[in-house]
Amino acid sequence: MATYQEFIQQNEDRDGVRFSWNLWPSSRLEATRLVVPVSCLFTPLKERPDLPPVQYEPVLCSRANCKAVLNPLCQVDYRAKIWACNFCFQRNPVSTPQWTKLSCRPKHYSTIEYRGRGPSNPLIFLYVVDTCLEEEDLQALKESLQMSLSLLPPNALVGLITFGRMVQVHELSCEGIAKSYVFRGTKELSSKQIQEMLGLTNPAASGPQGRPVAPQDPAVTCRFLQPVHKVDMNLTDLLGELQRDPWPVPQGKRPLRSTGIALSIAVGVLEGTFPNTGARVMMFTGGPPTQGPGMVVGDELKTPIRSWHDITKDNARHLKKATKYYEALANRAAVNGHSIDIYACALDQTGLLEMKCLSNLTGGHIAMGDSFNTSLFKQTFQRVFSKDYNGEFRMAFGGTLEVKTSRELKVSGAIGPCVSLNAKGPCISENEVGVGGTTQWKICSLSPSTTLALYFEVVNQHNAPIPQGGRGAVQFVTQYQHSNTQRRIRVTTVARNWADAQSQIQHIESSFDQEASAVIMARLGVFRAESEEGPDVLRWLDRQLIRLCQKFGQFNKDDPTSFKLSESLSLYPQFMFHLRRSPFLQVFNNSPDECSYYRHHFVQQDLTQSLIMIQPILYSYSFHGPPEPVLLDSGSILPDRILLMDTFFQLVIYHGETIAQWRKAGYQEQPEYENFKHLLVAPVDDAQEILQTRFPMPRYIDTEHGGSQARFLLSKVNPSQTHNNLYSWGQETGAPILTDDVSLQVFMDHLKKLAVSSAA
Repeated sequence: MATYQEFIQQNEDRDGVRFSWNLWPSSRLEATRLVVPVSCLFTPLKERPDLPPVQYEPVLCSRANCKAVLNPLCQVDYRAKIWACNFCFQRNPVSTPQWTKLSCRPKHYSTIEYRGRGPSNPLIFLYVVDTCLEEEDLQALKESLQMSLSLLPPNALVGLITFGRMVQVHELSCEGIAKSYVFRGTKELSSKQIQEMLGLTNPAASGPQGRPVAPQDPAVTCRFLQPVHKVDMNLTDLLGELQRDPWPVPQGKRPLRSTGIALSIAVGVLEGTFPNTGARVMMFTGGPPTQGPGMVVGDELKTPIRSWHDITKDNARHLKKATKYYEALANRAAVNGHSIDIYACALDQTGLLEMKCLSNLTGGHIAMGDSFNTSLFKQTFQRVFSKDYNGEFRMAFGGTLEVKTSRELKVSGAIGPCVSLNAKGPCISENEVGVGGTTQWKICSLSPSTTLALYFEVVNQHNAPIPQGGRGAVQFVTQYQHSNTQRRIRVTTVARNWADAQSQIQHIESSFDQEASAVIMARLGVFRAESEEGPDVLRWLDRQLIRLCQKFGQFNKDDPTSFKLSESLSLYPQFMFHLRRSPFLQVFNNSPDECSYYRHHFVQQDLTQSLIMIQPILYSYSFHGPPEPVLLDSGSILPDRILLMDTFFQLVIYHGETIAQWRKAGYQEQPEYENFKHLLVAPVDDAQEILQTRFPMPRYIDTEHGGSQARFLLSKVNPSQTHNNLYSWGQETGAPILTDDVSLQVFMDHLKKLAVSSAA
């Protein structure tokens, strides 16, 4: 019999699903007592090389308010040619064509991908480029954009908008002459006005309520969006000839940057030409928006861009207005299935705090760096176009996710890169968590690692027990446009057993997935942190942890030394300890833009990457053998060791004091110290392996004992030795950390004390 750990891993590999509990409490009351809600992390497009799409559409339940897809959990009467829906128990007759599909369906596939009907649409990429950059930066960006054209499929449509003080929409269909439409960067225009000015409306073909519809004439449709194979040379030349914004920038002023209008025009162009079709706006900016709608800071350099201090004191005068403006743009883009990427490279903040919703709501990427002329940006941008095992882009467009549940469960909501489609149905919970009040969400852009957290509510009453052996089921239906332009439908159906929490509490406890639960609760914390004060979120997380320990810990009342947690919960408190210190919840030492960047990636990455973000991985290299994972603790920082720390956003190689001295003395250059040379190279090779695959590319930091960048390591490790308790430690047992943060040991002592307290 498989252990729960093996069961959990098999389910993740096969279906991309990790539930917080793998046995579900059979009543609402018992479910609330478990503290961590019945919830899951779901990766809709989990890479499955062994899952080719079947060439027909799914068979649906005939009940109008169900429409669940036929799946391996359904009962099939082969004699009567009837199948019973496992969600609403409707008995469905099967037509002869359906019966052929049914008889050849894979019986054991809990996840299956179907080829959908409908026209195939080309991939669409619209570049929105800031020209208020330093010459060197602009040159590097132009080269990256030219390179990207060679990575696009020949039939993909591409467009170009540039902006500085003015906004230029470049017409790509004219031969031999560069033609563009220029807009003022301060004047807000409606979608209709933009489309009329650019000639995108066709008076003879207006849609319902006078809305413009996509014109039929391809020359009209595509003046601004042309197939790559037609305009490759033209666009390469056009990009090569791009000049810095010509408007002079007086001393002590910032350049006037009309980011808000540029994005508004990009959204308007796509709304007018390709509504409800997958498309990508890729915005490259080198500074904050400084004029027009969506401005974040004025052009006076003596006025710094808002800090956390300004925000808490309500001194950020543009914050609310700019955020509202970008949220409206993000919602317009999301409704049409268009995603927006932000590539922001500058030494100061660029307004990501206000603009983050553009990517958060549409599933777009956010990449952040110091300059476009760095390998960090160049490699990250190149990886957007990486290919899978079939040689196809690892990106999908215009996705929708629908969740169906059996009667005892209702959907509370989702947290991830999605917006609500406000689809009403019988399985919607009144208790909203995250984006709730719906059973369907739009995910405009998906990659194989895009992961949503979904929260459920058990609604079965305490006095109406579920029959022994009953199972609850959840079905995820993801419809999307594949990068090869086909429509696809991926259906995943999973079930878990119900358990009576009175008599089977130990079984429920054993079924706890502490890794998934840590990420699920962390997402809830990050979601709350967007609208609540930081200390309130930390208090809420602490309360949940104490309640969980009171429920499942074994202890004698008022005796902290007797407290014990079972193996299935033993790591959970330390995940919470590291989460409390993480940049997702601690704004100290991180600018508002950096916090927005970290949170953006945390709420859409898969479980493995999310855990690395919460609790970084530390490897130790020594002469005594191969590298080994060590505790993320100051006790692991030894003079004769090299450490490699992976925080997801940074890769830090730290050389201990003795190693650093030897390296400085150049021992690695001497033939008799070849083993030392190998020791220095080993962590660099391992770091390169991670650097080559991760998106976005992490920052690479090489530092040593006493080096200024050693702070990246020292701020992450558990400070078990500090300047306060140094006298109690022997020599050579690690490095003391100068901090007032509590250590994991102190945190655990407090937790035990509160969990066993009879006053609690």
